[in-house]
Amino acid sequence: MSAMEQFREYLKDVRAESAKVSWPTREELRDSTIVVIVTCLLVAGFIGIVDRILDLVVRLIFS
Repeated sequence: MSAMEQFREYLKDVRAESAKVSWPTREELRDSTIVVIVTCLLVAGFIGIVDRILDLVVRLIFS
């Protein structure tokens, strides 16, 4: 099989797989985005609180 035939077969496979893709609706995309943003904010807040606590503990130990 030549390189050109392999490339054509590849493109045919890509087209077939692309037809199987189900894209999210606008509402699903919005809801998922909100979940990601809220999760990032919660994790950032948790890390910030833990950082403050550890900072206070280290200052108490070394002061």
